[in-house]
Order: sequence, then structure tokens, then C-alpha cells
Amino acid sequence: MEGGRRDHHTMTVLWGTQEIIVAEFHKKIKEAFEVFDHESNNTVDVREIGTIIRSLGCCPTEGELHDLIAEVEEEEPTGYIRFEKFLPVMTEILLERKYRPIPEDVLLRAFEVLDSAKRGFLTKDELIKYMTEEGEPFSQEEMEEMLSAAIDPESNSINYKDYITMMVIDEN
Repeated sequence: MEGGRRDHHTMTVLWGTQEIIVAEFHKKIKEAFEVFDHESNNTVDVREIGTIIRSLGCCPTEGELHDLIAEVEEEEPTGYIRFEKFLPVMTEILLERKYRPIPEDVLLRAFEVLDSAKRGFLTKDELIKYMTEEGEPFSQEEMEEMLSAAIDPESNSINYKDYITMMVIDEN
């Protein structure tokens, strides 16, 4: 009988911890959502969802983001996402640790592959070339946003070690 009670106690503690984690996630999601809820009516423009998700430390691909939006959008797309539909989906994403950022060492290796001359930087032109010709192409808006954050205006290049450090710190 003793063992059964202990198991029950452990489950209760775990369940309590889970509830605290969920409550914490709800608070974070609400805060992130409210930044873009300009009308204060519990809705945000569908185009802001990617920014909200990234601000919560998740990095979905464009395809994953598209699927996610389809899941939380109304039956008749209105261009807006309601908080009460977004909250449970986003909570589950955070609980399952989906769309986690890529670890720093993996990012560094990826940049080093592109930097075949091992200079420690990529020029703006090289970066634009990789962003538009390789893999899933970036939109003009995404590209401008990244370039403005990544490119050193004086050298017109990206010192990727510094950039990765900045990105990783930003995520926490």
C-alpha cells in the first residue's frame, strides 16, 4: 500500500509542476501576443504570428509557420488570429519544445561551410546570394531584416561568430 501512495504523491508533484509550467507559458504567450494586439481586442494580424512565435524562442520554417497559421485561423480566413485559438496551440508547442533554435555549434559549422576561404566573415553579396539561391528562399522583408541586424555597415560584411553569439543570447 505504501508504494501506491508514494506513486500517487509523485504524480501529484509532477502534475503540480506541469501546471506551474503551463501557467508560466500562458503568461509569456499572453505578453507576446499583447504587444501586437493593437486594438486590445484579443486578435492580432496573421502576419505578426511569425514574429510572436519567434519572440517566444521558437524558430519554425516558413512551411511549419504556414501549417500553424492554418491550424489557428478561423474557418473563414479573416486575416486575424484570435488569442483563445492561438493560446492552446502555442502552449503545446512550448511544452513539446518544438521549433527549438539550432545550437550555436551547428550554426557556426554551417557558416564555416559557406566561408570556404575561412576568413571568419561573409560579404553582404555572398550572404544575399546564399539567402536567395540556396534552400528555402527568404522573402525580401526577411532578408532586409536579417541584413540590417547582421551586416556591419563599415565593412559591408557579417562577422558570423559575433552574429551567432548575439542570436543565441537573444533567444533566452
